[in-house]
Amino acid sequence: MRERVHLTAEEIRRTVNRVDPRASRATVYNNLHLLIKAGLVREVMSDGQAARYDAGLHRHHHFLCDVCGAIEDVAWFDVPATAAKAALGRRVARDYEVVFRGTCEACGNSGAKRGKRL
Repeated sequence: MRERVHLTAEEIRRTVNRVDPRASRATVYNNLHLLIKAGLVREVMSDGQAARYDAGLHRHHHFLCDVCGAIEDVAWFDVPATAAKAALGRRVARDYEVVFRGTCEACGNSGAKRGKRL
């Protein structure tokens, strides 16, 4: 199985342009927005960095490394209904995703600052 990647719009544009150098930024963004609307791509936001896009349609969460910026898929788990209801109050959620932030395994092994282990 190929490793999952979470590319930025610019990385997608460069990749497409290697094959056919006519794709503009606007074309890439317009197509990404259509794919998101169709439910074929998910946008993964990271604090202060360019959004990344995920074509993995299976339900999963994400881990963002504070050191190297890597985004990794995390196996899906449900948030307990009672916890969600208490946190949301009268709001109605359409969907949810948990995003973990911290230090990935590779950066943690290099002596980088470690976060709290869950």
